[in-house]
Amino acid sequence: MSDILPGTVLVAGGDMRFAALAAELSESRKVYAAGFDRSALSCDNCDKIIAVDVMNIPERADILILPMPVSDDGVTLCAPFYSGTIGLEALIGCVKDGGTVFGGRVTDKVRELFAKKGFSVTDYFLREELSVLNAEATAEGAVQIALEEQPRVIMGQRILILGMGRIAKALIRVLSGFGADITLCARKYSDLAWAKIYGCKIVHMRELKDSETLKNAELIFNTVPSLVLDEEHLKNCRTDSLIIDLASKPGGMDFEAAGRLGLRAIWALSLPGKTAPVSSGKIIGETIENILNERASGNF
Repeated sequence: MSDILPGTVLVAGGDMRFAALAAELSESRKVYAAGFDRSALSCDNCDKIIAVDVMNIPERADILILPMPVSDDGVTLCAPFYSGTIGLEALIGCVKDGGTVFGGRVTDKVRELFAKKGFSVTDYFLREELSVLNAEATAEGAVQIALEEQPRVIMGQRILILGMGRIAKALIRVLSGFGADITLCARKYSDLAWAKIYGCKIVHMRELKDSETLKNAELIFNTVPSLVLDEEHLKNCRTDSLIIDLASKPGGMDFEAAGRLGLRAIWALSLPGKTAPVSSGKIIGETIENILNERASGNF
């Protein structure tokens, strides 16, 4: 990374992506970390990170990097690798006046809390470059799960992908390299047209339940964050199929129905943080630097 990040940085909470981000930033600047138990900071290159208690931080930071999501309740920090709890208000006191705050999937409640103290929170999750590169990490992680959970190779498998967003496009690219037989299902005709160009077979979402697509699919990836695989759809799935839901909450399938029907279904949330934390942490860091570069050049 470049040296565009000024002064000191406080990385607070999050999964192993953020421990990796703190480690990389610590190579060229002073980095404090809060919201991590010591075991979470035992990764490679973590020796330069200064673990702190937010109530006793030696100095206030120029930049505060919050996790993704920042908070589940708008009050406490999302810190899955920390045995305690940290209030967001305590973190505000760790930032210098005029300092910069970043976070991912920032809610209105979090924005309002920081705004009362004079800070705006920039949401790096809204950046297209982060979304695109995260989609690639998600796709590779999804294929890793498929290879681990199935007694067969990807080559020649009949695979169904629901949705045609960034993750689906990345999945098509990766799975095509394995020689998979891919069918793409979407609601928009423009998405189906792009799927054709990508070399996929296509089926419209309204035709899915009554087509042979579900009956033939050995592996199903859902990327749509709304219910598309309800019980009526799931009844048409092969009993030996594997369904991997990559959609964010509330997800895209009825998991209770899948259980009753004896189907194998996995809700693979936050894959970049689980399967590629170092790469994903680097993506977040580069995105933040891109934002700061744009601000410095007046193009933000």
